[in-house]
Amino acid sequence: MVLGVSSGVGKSTFARRLGDILKIDVYHLDTMYWKTGWIEASLDEFRSVQEKIVENGQWIIEGNYTNTYDVRVERADTIIYLELPLYVCLYRVFKRFFQHIGKTRPDMTIGCNEKLDWQFIKFILTTYKNRKTVMRERLEYFANTDPRNKIYILKSKSEIQEYLQKLSIRKNDL
Repeated sequence: MVLGVSSGVGKSTFARRLGDILKIDVYHLDTMYWKTGWIEASLDEFRSVQEKIVENGQWIIEGNYTNTYDVRVERADTIIYLELPLYVCLYRVFKRFFQHIGKTRPDMTIGCNEKLDWQFIKFILTTYKNRKTVMRERLEYFANTDPRNKIYILKSKSEIQEYLQKLSIRKNDL
């Protein structure tokens, strides 16, 4: 599972790169939750899609979506948590918007063109600090569930790069 403290932290990009290195299919929760035209999937529908994916032996699912966290965490053996500073997340949200104006991002459902509004910015600003606390609790619970569970907390762009580089080198040595 690839989780993050906020939108704009780099979950999608990281997950794609991780999937390329490990040769594991990557699933973006945004593509499961949002239907064309920014219509929300029902909770049952959203949950059902994830339940099918986690039945597979290997998967990488990126995204937070608290309402179905249990589906993924019960079958996960690794959580990679990205926690970059708030200003970096906000900068990336704006950058992403300008890069994809009038287009759909690769990690989004077709027909959900990139958008940015005050409500979304306010959501990021008002949830960032609390999410750090909630995520720490989730990671602690995950670690205590099974001693074999792995957790990686990456808190800077350099830590993210270093993690992917080391993984790539290890994978190439096999």
